[in-house]
Order: sequence, then C-alpha cells, then structure tokens
Amino acid sequence: MNIKIVFLALSILAVVSLSGIAISISTESILLSVVSLVAFIVVMGSGFTLKKRWREKL
Repeated sequence: MNIKIVFLALSILAVVSLSGIAISISTESILLSVVSLVAFIVVMGSGFTLKKRWREKL
C-alpha cells in the first residue's frame, strides 16, 4: 500500500476549507467564506498541478 503523504495532506486541507465554507455560511460571515473559497481553489489547483508533474516524470 503506497500512500503519498503530500496528496493526503492536500486532500485534508481541501476538506478543511470546504468545512470552512459551510461554517461561514451558517455564521453568515462573508469574509470567512471568501477566504475559505480562495484556500480551496489554491489547494485543489496545487494538487492537480502536482499530480500532473508527477505523472509526467514517469
């Protein structure tokens, strides 16, 4: 079983940022919602970019 720690960490960060969006909606905080959304986009984008680079190396 080969678990890549980097991808695991990125997926956990994505889940945390999605949870932040849900929490910000329930507390009606626009600032937290925007910050969580930007964090989610950055984490997902970096994850896809990293996966593409690793795939091209092989």
